[in-house]
Amino acid sequence: MTSSFEKTSQVLISREQIAEAVKRMAHQIEIDYPTEMPLLVGVLKGSFIFLADLVRQMQRPVELDFLRLSSYGNDTRSSGRVRLRMGVTSLVKGRDVLVVEDVVDTGLTTSYAAKYLKRKGASSVKLCTLLDKPSRRHVPMAPDYVGFTVPNQFIVGYGLDFNEQYRHLPDICILTGGNHEP
Repeated sequence: MTSSFEKTSQVLISREQIAEAVKRMAHQIEIDYPTEMPLLVGVLKGSFIFLADLVRQMQRPVELDFLRLSSYGNDTRSSGRVRLRMGVTSLVKGRDVLVVEDVVDTGLTTSYAAKYLKRKGASSVKLCTLLDKPSRRHVPMAPDYVGFTVPNQFIVGYGLDFNEQYRHLPDICILTGGNHEP
């Protein structure tokens, strides 16, 4: 059954394009870490589908952990204030860490995550994001692994949500109708 959103929304990135990008990034990460895989830290909730697919494309065991950060609440605009809702439980000190994000837009949550992991003693922190929205950047940063650069539109699907809706969509779609400007 297809929802009215799926019938009227614009697909920005198809599930096939996503699968190719995930495979490409997994391969590059394995090349860049030939001897020891870094600790992969998914930023919840949006990254969970991307992280699961990324790990399934890797050809060796990985260790995972999660952070839960919040800056949006139930709005389409960042509040500008990042809150740590759940920290990592893995040993970080002396390890290479790869933060896995669904989307980097303002850079506030990503910057917070990197600083948090460095304070915990990570020897290096790199960033892997499925979607990069550099036109929205408030904090200068450049992700190390990027699936797609996207326009300044509010997007949902493949784990990304609006008010906890639309995470289930297999494609990345532009949220249309209403006041959903980023």
